[in-house]
Amino acid sequence: MRGAYTAQQIRLAEQQLMATLPDGALMQRAAAGLATHAAALLGRVYGAQVLVLAGAGNNGGDALFAAARLARRGAQVTVLASGEALHAVAAADLRAAGGRLLDAAPADIRADLVLDGMLGIGGRPGLDGTARGLAALAADARRHGAVVVAVDVPSGIDADTGWAPDDPAAWLAADVTVTFGALKTGLLIGPGRAAAGEVR
Repeated sequence: MRGAYTAQQIRLAEQQLMATLPDGALMQRAAAGLATHAAALLGRVYGAQVLVLAGAGNNGGDALFAAARLARRGAQVTVLASGEALHAVAAADLRAAGGRLLDAAPADIRADLVLDGMLGIGGRPGLDGTARGLAALAADARRHGAVVVAVDVPSGIDADTGWAPDDPAAWLAADVTVTFGALKTGLLIGPGRAAAGEVR
């Protein structure tokens, strides 16, 4: 039997663990695990087209560091930000690895894999503004064969309850969710269960 935890329980556990580790080590562990799963889903990393939807918080940092690892293995990585800022250290690492950060999505963007790192366990249910537009872009890529991977939890889903707005454009369904540390309750119940896809 698997246990599941609330966002607050996860935060407290992470705080306790981070106090015993070098700065940034926990995020690097998450990024390494995410990159490993992404690479397995791609099968061939070199030359693969990876689209990253990144928010400003730690979830976005996880996605950017993972994408940098994929870029160093030859993936062509494009990042679109869902907000005004990105995790600065992770964004610098991504640039150093050869990834590109764009201000807006080009009309001809293609992807073999989409990393959804817009919102994490602290995000509120539902997407609006830029994040909503990026979710639509990812959903379109999925219809054209891309694999959508949620980083920790699908963006727009409540991490505790699995609740999502009735409007399917207000959240992003994933084929696979790579979650960190422990299962979040919202991945197992309500609309979150379906939105998460296969949980790893």
